[in-house]
Amino acid sequence: MELPEGLDWVRGSPAGRAWLAALPTWLAECAERWSLRVGPPFRQAYASLALPAEMPDGTAVVLKLQYPDEESRHEADALAHWGGDAAIRLLAHDPGRRALLLERCQPGTPLHDLPLDRALDAVIALLPRLWRPAGAPFTPLAQEAARWIDRMPRAWEQAGRPYERRLLDAALDLLGGLASSQGEQVLVNQDLHAGNVLAADALPGDRGPWLAIDPKPLTGEREFSVVPMVRGPELGHSPVAVRHRLDRLSTDLGLDRERVRGWTIGHTLSWSVADDSVFPQKIDVVRWLLDSA
Repeated sequence: MELPEGLDWVRGSPAGRAWLAALPTWLAECAERWSLRVGPPFRQAYASLALPAEMPDGTAVVLKLQYPDEESRHEADALAHWGGDAAIRLLAHDPGRRALLLERCQPGTPLHDLPLDRALDAVIALLPRLWRPAGAPFTPLAQEAARWIDRMPRAWEQAGRPYERRLLDAALDLLGGLASSQGEQVLVNQDLHAGNVLAADALPGDRGPWLAIDPKPLTGEREFSVVPMVRGPELGHSPVAVRHRLDRLSTDLGLDRERVRGWTIGHTLSWSVADDSVFPQKIDVVRWLLDSA
């Protein structure tokens, strides 16, 4: 089986190599368990192996084998919690293999194919449907923020101090204050960028056309939920584009702009260094937002 290039990074660790070694067996076992005819992997994968498949009756589905990271551990729980409302529907789940059988979005057009403001219109309509009260088993945002605060200084040093100390100090200060002063807790998704919202036509009722996929769920305040859309380069990577998304999403969703800005700075910087990789686009976003109140 040829892996998508976006998954090459998993070869760099013992855990990743063990996962790769198990994939062919797990794939065969899942295909047999759910009577699937499986196609070649989707090429745009970066964190899991996802493959188009068909059920015995010809229904188009997706078989997803997750890389065993903590951030996506409760993806199946989030999808079950939403029950197909504004998100892809979970059809079956094998926790031992971290395997999910999912409804397939067709045609699967990503949200970032739309012009900027039409894409934001879709997000503004979608997000309130995803803001559902939730508790266990989802990790609280405050608990996750404490991990970022603990990890970021070490990651910064180990990566050779790839950005100014002022960015780190600002992010740590913002995260500490925001985590302890949140509003109502709902289910939020720390990876809801414009590549993780797909078009699904001909759905019954009012489910479509745009559905969220690949959630990395937490429970936290609503202001955190727009962070991936504000920072994500899919809808334009420039100071003007980032600030426009910040302003538009905050205003139209009735969110506290400064809290959205603060969460975006803190979370984006925490994700700007991963193992031996540094992501300069994320650092750009932090600078742009810090240098313009």
